[in-house]
Amino acid sequence: MDQRDFRLAIVGIDFINAGKESELRFELLQCAPGDPVELRREPKNPHDPNAVAVFSERGIQIGNLTAERAPWIGGKISAGEEAVAIFQGSAAVRL
Repeated sequence: MDQRDFRLAIVGIDFINAGKESELRFELLQCAPGDPVELRREPKNPHDPNAVAVFSERGIQIGNLTAERAPWIGGKISAGEEAVAIFQGSAAVRL
């Protein structure tokens, strides 16, 4: 494993896009280990200007990175560094 390879948790499925939680959960459940996901900065996020959203390969948001990791990853994205993200699984999805 490369030193730059690490795991990041996806959080916020119950808080983002109010009223669409079931759609987000459904999309998360459609993701399979190995699927590419996209990380997008969200500087206009009303809860956290450092937020980084996670989107499935179908372009649907499935959550956010944790508030602890988002500023660091967002900074790297802003600096033009390549951020390749791969979905590894959903260990605990409340239904």
